[in-house]
Order: sequence, then C-alpha cells, then structure tokens
Amino acid sequence: QVQLVQSGGGSVQAGGSLRLSCAASKYTVSGNSMAWFRQAPGKGREAVAGIDTGPSPNYANSVKGRFTVSKDNAKNTLELEMNGLKPEDTAMYYCAALKGRLGAADWSRAYLYHYWGLGTQVTVSS
Repeated sequence: QVQLVQSGGGSVQAGGSLRLSCAASKYTVSGNSMAWFRQAPGKGREAVAGIDTGPSPNYANSVKGRFTVSKDNAKNTLELEMNGLKPEDTAMYYCAALKGRLGAADWSRAYLYHYWGLGTQVTVSS
C-alpha cells in the first residue's frame, strides 16, 4: 500500500531553519496534489503548504515568505524548507497526498487527502 515516510524536523532556536522530507512509495509524487499540515498541542490540524494544488504552490498566511514547498520527482519526495522559524511554528508536521489534483480553493481541506505520513516534530525555542 502507499506509504509516506517523513524525515527531518527536530529542535531549533527562533530564526533558524529546518527541512522536512516525505518519501513516497507506491505513489508517484509528480502530477499529484500533496501538502504539509501541522498540529500543535490542543489545536486542530492546520494546512501549511500545498503543491500541484493550482497554478502555483499555496501557503498559509502565517508561513508565506518563510516556508517553501517543493517536490523532487527523481527521488519521489515532497520537501518543505522552513526558514525564519518562530516558536509558534512548533507542532507535529504531517505530509499528505492525494491521487489526483486539487484546486487552490480546496488544497487546505485535510479530509480530501487520501494518504498521510506519521508526522515529525518541529520544536522552535525562543
């Protein structure tokens, strides 16, 4: 079955950078919508960034200009480069994948994604 294996994350001080990766098996990242979500303790799951979800990648307002989502089609991975990290970025981060394409209006709807990674913790200290 489809597997999404996440790596990266960890702990960093405010202003630092981290990179998350999500390696897919039995799923082709190219051409399909994928996204990163996050969930902080006591909060709901929040969409962070989506790719192949419209004419250009989509980002939550809170991460625009700091995070960059990309795919490495050769490696069959989804990536998230996170710069200028803030304590409020602390959360468990999940990659999500869909067989097909979502539009910009729907990319942030978690229930539309078919497959999920197990999550990786990102902790940003002040």
